[in-house]
Amino acid sequence: MAPRRRGRRPWHRTRAYRLARTTLLAIVLVALVRCGGHDDGPGGPDAVAGGGRDGSDGTRAAARPLPPPRPLSRSRPTSVRIPSLGVDAPVVGVRLDRGRQLETPPVDEPKLIGWYQGGATPGESGLAVAVGHRDTRTGPAVFAALAQVKPGKRIEAKRVDGRTAVYTVDRVKVYDKAGFPDKEVYGPTRRPELRVITCGGLFSRRTGYTSNVVVFAHLTETG
Repeated sequence: MAPRRRGRRPWHRTRAYRLARTTLLAIVLVALVRCGGHDDGPGGPDAVAGGGRDGSDGTRAAARPLPPPRPLSRSRPTSVRIPSLGVDAPVVGVRLDRGRQLETPPVDEPKLIGWYQGGATPGESGLAVAVGHRDTRTGPAVFAALAQVKPGKRIEAKRVDGRTAVYTVDRVKVYDKAGFPDKEVYGPTRRPELRVITCGGLFSRRTGYTSNVVVFAHLTETG
């Protein structure tokens, strides 16, 4: 009896699709991320509530390195939590605007986080991108203290399917918008990685913030 032939996997589940999507992400994303404060004036203090103590701030205890987790299938994000910064916020999908710039959440909802819909979903292979405001006219926004997150801290992204992708921060960089390194930030990657972006540097009412804060992280746990 001849063995049954398995049906072909859907295109969106093939490795070729994931690599193509990651390459496209690196091509279409532009350097400048528009953040809160550009049109509304500078906000209040940049500090936000800190995380808990005694290990509740998201620091992973020293242990033997574990093998990388298996990437998750595609499922849209619902919220993002950064314990060390006291961030726990809902997610809204964002796209590229007509000027090929990455959109941000509405300025009148400064506690929302935007997740780029053209990239990977939480825990999925490839590059995922999240953006949020640093401040608005009403005061500090969700990523007011993003530049203060330390390597080794956790970023937890919950998904609509009930699962959670946990990323660990590798490094934090501040780039001048005039010389933003597109390839370094948006370059293709095979493993699940995350970039979290907000504004930084000096603020001008005429031109907005001079820099972008970029957090680099990679998937270390799924639940």
